[in-house]
Amino acid sequence: MKENVLDVLMYLFQNYMDDDADADPDRESIQTELLAAGFPSREVQQAFEWLDSLTDRQAVPLPVNPCSCRIYVEQELVRLNVECRGFLLFLEQSAILSSETRELVIDRVMALETDDIGLHQLKWIILMVLFNQPGQEEAYAWLEDLVFDEVPGYLH
Repeated sequence: MKENVLDVLMYLFQNYMDDDADADPDRESIQTELLAAGFPSREVQQAFEWLDSLTDRQAVPLPVNPCSCRIYVEQELVRLNVECRGFLLFLEQSAILSSETRELVIDRVMALETDDIGLHQLKWIILMVLFNQPGQEEAYAWLEDLVFDEVPGYLH
């Protein structure tokens, strides 16, 4: 099983971040379950560190000029392909993400030790960031609908 930290995070988010979850398992029991599910211990530890860092960070207000444009550095260009950068721009222009939240998303993408971030994975990262940001419930709900209600194929 070749799992990475993002796979562990997605599993955690799908199984433990549900608002109506009855049980509130402790970190040790979650780690035990992840290891039993076949996730490597190194990736499990890194996933918890990623989450700890996310909860420690809050979107810091940035002075933003409405005419400004986000320029990506080389490392970000490698990690986020054109489709991902376009989606971030779309979400920001649609007021789903603020410039502060966008920066937090990019920070969390860069914190992952993987170069293969596709649009599907980016959507999950954005969901995790929005879930952990107070006052982002409406944006979270919109993106959650987009991620979970994607209809495969075309309707005629």
